[in-house]
Amino acid sequence: MSATSPQNVDTPRGFAFALVAYLLWGFLPLYMKALAEIPTLEVLAHRVLWSVPIALLILAALGRTADLAAALGSPRMLAMAALTAALISVNWGIYVWSIQTGHALEAALGYYINPLFSIFLGAVLLKERLSGAQKLAIALAATAVAFLTWQVGKVPVVALSLTLTWGFYAYFKKRLPIGPNQGFTLEVILLLPFALGYAVWLGLRGEAMFMASTPANTALLMGCGVVTAVPLMIYANGAKLLKLSTIGIMQYIAPTMIFLTAVFWFGEPFDSARLIAFGLIWAALVIYTISLLRQARR
Repeated sequence: MSATSPQNVDTPRGFAFALVAYLLWGFLPLYMKALAEIPTLEVLAHRVLWSVPIALLILAALGRTADLAAALGSPRMLAMAALTAALISVNWGIYVWSIQTGHALEAALGYYINPLFSIFLGAVLLKERLSGAQKLAIALAATAVAFLTWQVGKVPVVALSLTLTWGFYAYFKKRLPIGPNQGFTLEVILLLPFALGYAVWLGLRGEAMFMASTPANTALLMGCGVVTAVPLMIYANGAKLLKLSTIGIMQYIAPTMIFLTAVFWFGEPFDSARLIAFGLIWAALVIYTISLLRQARR
């Protein structure tokens, strides 16, 4: 999901980019909660629709449109991008639904588990060797999910779905032989026919909220492109200018903000079972972070 700079050093510019991106993601639940009366699929469609022009403008400003044109002419590239586009669209849809329906805590849990799941994927799919600390961190995360399932009486589907879709998205995204900005633009272009078709279908049925609801809702739907494309593209540029270990630590900013928003702003219940589960996850992340920093020093 992230890449280091060629010199493998942290830069102030890279830190600023990454911090802005994570803060924007951290505030995103407030934006999506404001769209709670809009059906999730319509919100998802507008995330895609309004991301396309913004992504194209940014690519044009960066002088990278030729890369996009070349990718559109490559069947192999299109097939790989179609897979990542499908994964990210499912991830976006689950995330929007979770915020709209009072499951923001589960969303935070899912994004906390993400880095540990990425390590697990590396071990299973790439045969990467895990350190003892990494194995312990993964075991604690699995224990947290199992405990929460047992205590609540149901599997935390939202958290696991977000973890799986983002984890596999990041895994396949790394193998997409194109820059991150170009890759994102390619993904939303591939999703555009589905988003546009769904929006038109809603309009023909008289069920579209866009332009038929309040001016505020229409403006918020149009703004979905900004809140979707801008943080991702800022992050992509910041990640190139930071060490992997720095990105590894900074990625906790967004789920922590989501967690605090869910508990103190949305008023979602945070009972003893969730306290224990989150405590196990936080302990796992501390162990993982210490292991990451030791690897960086070596």
